[in-house]
Amino acid sequence: MIVPPTSSSNVRRLVLASSSPRRRELVAALDLSLPVLILSSDTDESTPTDWLPAQIVEQLGLRKARASAEMLQDDDASHSLVIGADTIVVLDGRVLGKPVDEQDAIRMLTELQGREHEVYTGIALVDTSSGRELVHHRMTRVMMKSMHNDQIKRYVASGEPMDKAGSYGIQGLGATLVDRIDGCYFNVVGLSLSLLSDMLAEFHIEVI
Repeated sequence: MIVPPTSSSNVRRLVLASSSPRRRELVAALDLSLPVLILSSDTDESTPTDWLPAQIVEQLGLRKARASAEMLQDDDASHSLVIGADTIVVLDGRVLGKPVDEQDAIRMLTELQGREHEVYTGIALVDTSSGRELVHHRMTRVMMKSMHNDQIKRYVASGEPMDKAGSYGIQGLGATLVDRIDGCYFNVVGLSLSLLSDMLAEFHIEVI
């Protein structure tokens, strides 16, 4: 939590600070009565080398939410609740981001195969009326199956890994590479719905 709780404003719309189709689908799955505006921005995603994974995803999620909040104009600028999120894959304390090319994706998947890693997703909410900010994260452990090189190459050739942290998408073909998970599935997809629901309740937006 960045700013202590205050009385919440009358939120009239949600703003999703993300271009991710997966996060868009997850927010839509909540079936809220509020309209949802998609407004992503080019945000600096560099972080200090000594930051822990939880710090990285929380602060990047907050950066994205703040950047989109600043882009709002006129009526959109008031009574909006902005949602920012960031997801990273961590193996042996090292952050695995999105692959730069197919060889990079093959390298990452080769490292991940047959091993357990962690997926962190940070969520930040920014109330444009009150200035209140709320930030949390969730971590899920993922155990990958052992894979041979041909499997990895075929998966990379599908194109699915190229825009995903850690070079796999658990909601697609990548699900066949996963042996088991410990924690929230949607956290691995990119947005923990249970955590988001709890955070929205802090702003008097009840999902159920």
